Amino acid sequence: MELLRSNLSRVQIPEPTHRIYKHECCLSFDTPRSDGGLFVDMNSFLAFGKDYVAWNYEKTGNPVYLHIKETAKSVPEDRPLKKPTLLAIGVDGGFDNNEPAYEESYSIVILPDFVSLPFPSVELPEKVRIAVDTVLSAVGAERKEQVAAWTAEKKQVSAYALTLPQIKSGIVIPPSGWKCAKCDKKENLWLNLTDGMILCGRKNWDGTGGNNHAVEHYKETSYPLAVKLGTITADLEAADVYSYPEDDSVLDPLLAKHLAHFGIDFSSMQKTEMTTAERELDQNTNFDWNRIQESGKELVPVFGPGYTGLVNLGNSCYLAATMQIVFSTHSFISRYFSHQSLKMAFEMAPADPTLDLNMQLTKLGHGLLSGKYSIPVTEDAATGDTRQEGIPPRMFKSVIAAGHGEFSSMRQQDALDFFLHLLDKVERGSNMRPDLDPSRSFKFGVEEKILCSSGKVAYNKRDDCILSLNIPLNEATNKDELEAFNNQKAGKGLEENDMSTDEIVRPRVPLEACLATFASPEEIHDYYSTALKGKTTAIKTTSLTSFPDYLVLHMRKFVMEAGWVPKKLDVYIDVPDVIDISHMRSKGLQPGEELLPDGAPEEEAVESAQPVANEEIVAQLLSMGFNQLHCQKAAINTSNAGLEEAMNWLLSHMDDQDIDAPISHQTPGVDQSSVDILISFGFPEEVARKALKASGGDIEKATDWIFNNPNATVSDMDVSSSNSAETPAQSGLPDGGGKYKLFGFVSHMGTSTHCGHYVAHILKEGRWVIFNDSKVGVSTDPPKDMGYLYFFQRLDDN
Repeated sequence: MELLRSNLSRVQIPEPTHRIYKHECCLSFDTPRSDGGLFVDMNSFLAFGKDYVAWNYEKTGNPVYLHIKETAKSVPEDRPLKKPTLLAIGVDGGFDNNEPAYEESYSIVILPDFVSLPFPSVELPEKVRIAVDTVLSAVGAERKEQVAAWTAEKKQVSAYALTLPQIKSGIVIPPSGWKCAKCDKKENLWLNLTDGMILCGRKNWDGTGGNNHAVEHYKETSYPLAVKLGTITADLEAADVYSYPEDDSVLDPLLAKHLAHFGIDFSSMQKTEMTTAERELDQNTNFDWNRIQESGKELVPVFGPGYTGLVNLGNSCYLAATMQIVFSTHSFISRYFSHQSLKMAFEMAPADPTLDLNMQLTKLGHGLLSGKYSIPVTEDAATGDTRQEGIPPRMFKSVIAAGHGEFSSMRQQDALDFFLHLLDKVERGSNMRPDLDPSRSFKFGVEEKILCSSGKVAYNKRDDCILSLNIPLNEATNKDELEAFNNQKAGKGLEENDMSTDEIVRPRVPLEACLATFASPEEIHDYYSTALKGKTTAIKTTSLTSFPDYLVLHMRKFVMEAGWVPKKLDVYIDVPDVIDISHMRSKGLQPGEELLPDGAPEEEAVESAQPVANEEIVAQLLSMGFNQLHCQKAAINTSNAGLEEAMNWLLSHMDDQDIDAPISHQTPGVDQSSVDILISFGFPEEVARKALKASGGDIEKATDWIFNNPNATVSDMDVSSSNSAETPAQSGLPDGGGKYKLFGFVSHMGTSTHCGHYVAHILKEGRWVIFNDSKVGVSTDPPKDMGYLYFFQRLDDN
C-alpha cells in the first residue's frame, strides 16, 4: 500500500475527453479473457497484455495498472439459438453468437515487480478508487470506434407528417387487388398519402423492382410521403412509410388518419410484403454461399502460424479477405513480421500506439502469422469438432480508415477500393524509407502509345498497382451450350431465378482473352493532334514497362445491361495456375517513329472543346430518376468518362450548394499548388490535372476520383507527351520476367461490390486454404473460376 501511495502522482482520474482502452491490448490481440488478463495503464489508459506491459513501463515509467481478468461461466450445452428479428449483432433480437457469459475480477498491480492489491478495497487511496471506478464505468475506446453491436438506423418522425396535405378526391383504396396506375406491376406498390395514387417503386440495380413511377410522381407533384401497400397492419409503426424529400424510411404519427382519408381500415389489413428493413434482414440471413464458400463440403479446419481467421466486425469481410492475401506476400511478411518485432514497432510508435499505422500493421501481422491465436476451441463436445475464434482487427480498421467516410463506416465496401487505399496509406507511411515500402512489390509501369492519323506518336506513362480487365463475353468457349440453354429457357418462359444453380449455364471466358483485350488497340475519338492542329481519331495501345513482384488482376464483372441497368456478370473465368505476360512488355519508342510535337490546342480548338455533356450518359442517368441539370453536370465533371463515373460523381455531390446552379461555360482552371500536392502523393501530373478538373479543384475529392478510376489515363485529355527513357530500375519499380503463378484470389457474392460477402482462397504449403472471416479450412474445390481479384506471384525461374 505504501508503494502505491508513493506512486499516486502517476495515477490520473480520467476526463471525458480521455480515450480509455480496456478490452484489447494495444500491441497484441490479448484481452481480459487471455491467460494473463489485461493491464490498463492508470496514467495513459492504454491496455497491455501480460507479455507486453513491462515494455510500456520501460518506455513511460508508468508503474500503476488496473488488472482485468475475465473467466467464462458455465453455460448449458443445449441452449437453443434464437432466430433473429432485428438486423443487429450482440443486441436483443439480433443474431445470437452463442457466446458464453463471463465474470470479471480486478486488482491493482504495481510494476516492475507486479505487486498486486485487491480491488475493490476501502483501504485503497481515494484517488485510485475514483480513477478505477471511472475506467470501469466508461465506454471503451475500442467499442466507440468499432461498435461490436450494430443495428440498422432507427426511423425518425417525418418533418412532413404533421402538415401533410390530403386532396379530397373521393378515392377509396380497396383492401387488395392493387396495380400500378401507370404499368402492370402488382408488387412493390406505394400509395401516395396526398392524392391516393398507387404507383410502383424504384427499379433495382439488377433490373428487378418497379419502374420508378412512384418517385417520378413525387418529382412531378412534390407530394412527399408514400406508404408501401402490403406492409400496413394493426401495428402501424411497422408499416413502410417513405419520405421522398428526406430520402429515407420514416415514421408517420398520423398514419391512421392519413389512411382513413382513403377509406383504409388498417386494423383489418394483412401483411403481404416485406418492409425495406425486413428485406435487408432476409438478405443478411440467407447468403447465397454456393461454390464460393464451398457449402455442403466438409471443410477440415486448419490451425497454426499463417492460418489465423479474422473476426467479422460487421460487414468487414472485404477487409478480412484482402488482408489475408496481403499478409501472404513476402514483402508484407518481411516488413511487418519477420524483420520487425512488436517491441521494435512499439518503441518507434508515438505516445498512443493505437493511432500508428506501422504499429497496428505489425500487430495485425504478428496476430495472423505467429500462430498464437490460431488454436482449436472445441465447438461440439459430442463430435469433437473444433473451430478457432479468430482475432478482431478493430484497431487496424480504425487507423486505416481514419478520415475515410466509407471505410470508417459499418457498411460493406469494395475489396478493390480497400486494397488500393491500403497500398496508398502504406506508401505514404513509408515516405521516409521507400526501400522498406512493401506496397512497391505490387507496383508496375504502364505505357500507352497513341498513334495519330498523322503517323506520329505520343507515349504516356503512369504507375499502377492493378490490371483492371474487361471480360469479352464474345470469347466464351462454351457458346454452343449457352445457345442451347438460352433457347431452352426461352421455350419454357423461365427466368434464371426460377432455375436451380446446377441448371444454369454460364459463359466461360479464358483469362488469356481478358489480357488480350487489355493489350489490343483501341480507338480514341476526338483526340487533339498537335501535328494536325485539330481533332482526329487516334489508336491507343497499352503495354507494361515493368513486371511487379505480385500481379493483381481485377475482373470487371459489373457492366451495363440492356435498358442501362447496372448488372453483375454471371460468368466463369478460366484461370490457369501459371500465366506468361511477357508479350505485354513495352518496346518504347521504335526506330522510325516520330513524336508528336509538344503544344497546347489552339484557341479555336479550345473554344470548340467547351464542356458538353455526353447525351447518352445523360439519358442513362435520367432513366434512373435523376434531375437533367444534375445529370449534365455529372457527365461534364467526369469528362464524359462513362455512366459509372458520372453516377459516382452525382451521388457524392448531391448536397453541393451549387448543384442547382447553371452550368458554367468556362473551362475550369486548375490551381498549380493543388497539382503539386497530388504530384507529391506520387500521381502523374497529367492525371492529377484531370482528377482536379473532374472534382472541381477539391484535392480530397480528386484523390478519391483517382482511386475510383484506377485506369484513368491522360490519353483522353488531348495531351501529347514525349517518350521518357527512364527504366524500371531508375524509377524504383520492381521488375523481372513475365511468368506468374496464381497464389490467391478474392471472390465476391452478391449483386453489388457494396453488398454481399467476400471470401479469400490462398495457396499455402502446396494446398488451397479458404479464409472466410474467422473460419479457416482446407479447400477441397477452390472456385478459381469465380474470382473478383486474382493475385499472382512472379516466378523466379523466368
